[in-house]
Order: sequence, then C-alpha cells, then structure tokens
Amino acid sequence: MEKRKIICYSDELNDEFSTAKITPKKIDGSYKYEHTSLFKKFTSFFWYRIVAAPIAYLYTKIVFHHKIINKQFLKEFKKNSYFIYGNHTQDIADAFIPNILSYPKRSYVIVHANNVSMPILGKVTSSMGALPLPDDTLAYKNFLKAISNKIKKNQVVVIYPEAHIWPFYTKIRPFVDKSFHYPITYNVPSFCFTNTYQKRKHSSKPKIVTYIDGPFYPNNDLPLNLRKKDLRDRIYNCMRNRSLNSNVEWIKYIKSEEIHND
Repeated sequence: MEKRKIICYSDELNDEFSTAKITPKKIDGSYKYEHTSLFKKFTSFFWYRIVAAPIAYLYTKIVFHHKIINKQFLKEFKKNSYFIYGNHTQDIADAFIPNILSYPKRSYVIVHANNVSMPILGKVTSSMGALPLPDDTLAYKNFLKAISNKIKKNQVVVIYPEAHIWPFYTKIRPFVDKSFHYPITYNVPSFCFTNTYQKRKHSSKPKIVTYIDGPFYPNNDLPLNLRKKDLRDRIYNCMRNRSLNSNVEWIKYIKSEEIHND
C-alpha cells in the first residue's frame, strides 16, 4: 500500500497548494478580454476545438478514468447561458473538465492572473477561454463587459469559488459569496459540479467522478443583499453533500492547530 502524502494547512480560505510557481502579470486596462479580428477568432477556435477538446477528453479519461453523472442536466440548457461552480482540486484537470461538461457549448473560466502569465502557454489559455480577474477599474469594466457578452451569446461561464487549488481534496472548503452576484446580475441559472475521488479496480490512485447539480435560480423574493448568500448556501450545501461520495483520500489534509494540540 502506498503511503499517503500529508499536507498541513492553516487557512481554508487562503492557503494555496498548487505546485506551479508563476509571477502573475498585472491585468490592467490594456488587457484584451475579447478579440474581434478574424485571425484571433480562428486561433481561438483552433486551440479550443481542435487542440484542447480532444486533449481534455483523453487526459481526463487516461489519467483519472473520468466519469460524469447527470450531464443531461446541462444538455437541457444547451440553448441557454448559465454559470457553473465547481470545487478546485486539480491544476491541469480543472482547466479541462469544464470543457467536457459544457460540450458542445463553449465555456469560459474566470481565473487568477497566473493562468495567463506564462510566456507562451498564457496566450494559449487566453484563447481557450480564460478570463483573468482584473487589477484596476478599467480592467474590471472590460472584464464585466466580456462576461456580459458571453451571457448574451448563450455561452457558459465557469467559476471556482474556492479560488485556491488543493490537490485531491475530498471535502468542500468554505467559500465566500462574492462570486455569486453574477447569476443575480444577469438573471440566469447556476449549476454546480463536484469532483469526487473514488476507488478504481486496478489502481490505488483514485478516479474522478463528477456530479452535476442544478439548476439553481436566484431567489428574487429575498432582498437584494441576501440573494448572494442564499444562492451560495444552496450551492455550497449541495456540493458538500455530493463530496460524501468520495471514498479515497489520496492526500490527507491536516489543520496545523490539530497537530499542535496532539
């Protein structure tokens, strides 16, 4: 039996365990979230449909024996736009899984600036639909305009509300309600996907089984300032319940204060 890796954490909201070491560039008003030239549209189509789509399928199937439960929930909304929230437990797979879930619709993922800051790959991730969080007022305006345009075109926007990567984590970390204003602003439904880690027949390494749930609609009977929390709570509780389907703990996470108290 393989010995499990142990990771100690202190802050569930802010600790980051991605192995990638990248210096993020500033996303200011000069950053282009959308391109109108035919060349850019072609390269975007090429990277997303011709390169990323088959690689995403093969990578997740070969490495994680990936399986999706309830994909029909999204198929029923193939002519509509929506937001989809997921737990953040892989560096590469989390970039690929949304493409598989929403196919044939195109998905755009709200990401940290790290994802578009790599010398060559950063330009590719941008073409594949990465929407980096803005760093100044003008960039924020452009960012919101890009999201608005995606929704108007009946496309999909993906959000990882946990924000930080915890590889193979089998629970749902608490997350704030900040990112839940988007479905309320645009009055569109939300879904969530929960990646769980489950036993494989011929390997100790777990497979990923993704559960899709929804749609969740904003409760317009509530005061505006309470709608975000309500939507966040419903999605969080759903994801937490789905996470109970994990039955393999490939990496064990222990809170630092628990070690000090032993």
